[in-house]
Amino acid sequence: MIRLCLQRYIDFAAALNHRIGAAVVYGVFLIMFILLWSVAARIFATPSLWTLEGAQFALVGYYFLGGAYVMQQDGHVRMDLLYHRWSVRRKACFDALTSFCLLFYLGVMFYGGLDSLEYALQYQERSASAWRPYLWPVKMLIIAGLGLMLIQSLAWLARDLLLLLPRPVA
Repeated sequence: MIRLCLQRYIDFAAALNHRIGAAVVYGVFLIMFILLWSVAARIFATPSLWTLEGAQFALVGYYFLGGAYVMQQDGHVRMDLLYHRWSVRRKACFDALTSFCLLFYLGVMFYGGLDSLEYALQYQERSASAWRPYLWPVKMLIIAGLGLMLIQSLAWLARDLLLLLPRPVA
């Protein structure tokens, strides 16, 4: 029963993060469009006030919303002096232990992000630039990305626990 629940959660997290990641990957074109617009505006017209911050906000969304997808695809850089030599079970044990550090970090970031989002909504916080956009949309993207990374981190922990649980006797 535990194995089935863990496997279903892993499948849910994989499907969710794959769908969102597959859509977010095209965000690079939005960033490129904003930067090209900025260059064209400088050459042919007056420079736009919104392009630098618009590109930064798009990059934040791209980075945070794509983070869980990169985690799922195991695309993060890993320094493994000893790790690659270990057995699958030993890797799972080590990963399960380090998952708690990652979950704590992401949990603290998520909690702080919620507090920051609440502040931005309550006081209608704006950027200090000349464009002065509201900051709550980008903070909401950060919260969503951190939430997706929490979901994926829990899926990794579930995967490692599946590898560590004793196999049922048939």
